[in-house]
Amino acid sequence: MRHRLPTIALASLIAVPAAVVVSAGAEPKPVEFSDARLKVEINATDGDAGLQIFLDGEAWNDVELLDPQNNAILDVDVKGRAENYGLTELFSESSEPPFEEFPLEQFKELFPEGTYTFRGTTVDGVPMTGTANLTHDFPDGPEILSPSADSRVPADQVVVQWAPVTTPAGIDIVGYQVLVVQETPELRVFSADLPATATKLSVPAEFVQPRTEYKVEVLAIEAGGNQTLTELTFRSR
Repeated sequence: MRHRLPTIALASLIAVPAAVVVSAGAEPKPVEFSDARLKVEINATDGDAGLQIFLDGEAWNDVELLDPQNNAILDVDVKGRAENYGLTELFSESSEPPFEEFPLEQFKELFPEGTYTFRGTTVDGVPMTGTANLTHDFPDGPEILSPSADSRVPADQVVVQWAPVTTPAGIDIVGYQVLVVQETPELRVFSADLPATATKLSVPAEFVQPRTEYKVEVLAIEAGGNQTLTELTFRSR
């Protein structure tokens, strides 16, 4: 599993609201969110899927997300002392029940393909809007060639290698992400974003400590933003 809370979490870059001048009687022109994205992350090792939401823009105090049928599926209001100060960024991920409990086909029905709409209001009362497209183009999980699962690897010779993802037919892989995670005695994460041509990454020896367990995740990312990961653990020596 990725290292994040399964319920809604707000990662906020809080900004002092800027003044907006609106002529008397005139309707303020809607402001576009600077970034609005939806994607699905599938864990091919654990067998689960989660919907990820990312939103960025000028300071706002409420936002909602509408599905392609115009039904609200997310509603966030800033309350209390932060209401007039606002938030600028939102990251959220759905829960990730295993496919045995909630099959992928049901997940696809819950979050259908199409254009989703973000609507909000700035701290100055100006409407905000944005859209994001969600597809069901899911890559297969990468096959990790090295290190081997549960193997012992010299701390200065950790190389993550994987086979290129070419399935299902027609999938357009635009990049890979590699994470090497130390979970104990403290969380440390090495992460690298790589082009679609990459199949190997040497992990800096400065990151790897001897006699420590690590988890490797390799994610295949397709053109629409959806990503599928495979993971395993190894131990350094």
